[in-house]
Amino acid sequence: MADVSVPSLILFIASIVIAAGVAGVLIDTVTGISGALDDRGADVAENIRTDIEVISDSESGVYDSDTNTIALYVKNTGDRTLPATGETFDVIVDAQYRTNVSVSVADGSGDDWTPHGVVEVTIGDLDLGSGDHRVTLTVDGDEEVFRFNR
Repeated sequence: MADVSVPSLILFIASIVIAAGVAGVLIDTVTGISGALDDRGADVAENIRTDIEVISDSESGVYDSDTNTIALYVKNTGDRTLPATGETFDVIVDAQYRTNVSVSVADGSGDDWTPHGVVEVTIGDLDLGSGDHRVTLTVDGDEEVFRFNR
């Protein structure tokens, strides 16, 4: 009878040790996934709170051929205040990334781009020919496309 109980006891202890190890790995994995989901949720919440709209008229001549610039009026339709700087925007004109971007608050609300506020985005160093053109503005994941014909 003692011959049967010792191997059974060893197998029982081994299975408890293995189960504890598996449980530890599972807890660590679930904790890591939970942390990643919390981080991603915070990023998505920031992106949801950011929304912009280009309010310039595509027929109004947004391109100035004398200065080779495009001037667009953009409204902050989101819930948070954004910095009114060129670094706030990622600008692509006709599939080319542009860095010569200046921003000024157009509605006189100070230096920050408040919700429902309007800024003038000026994109320089352009030499656009006649035809259809496309400007893509991206702010914190929110992307707006503006098309115009010169």
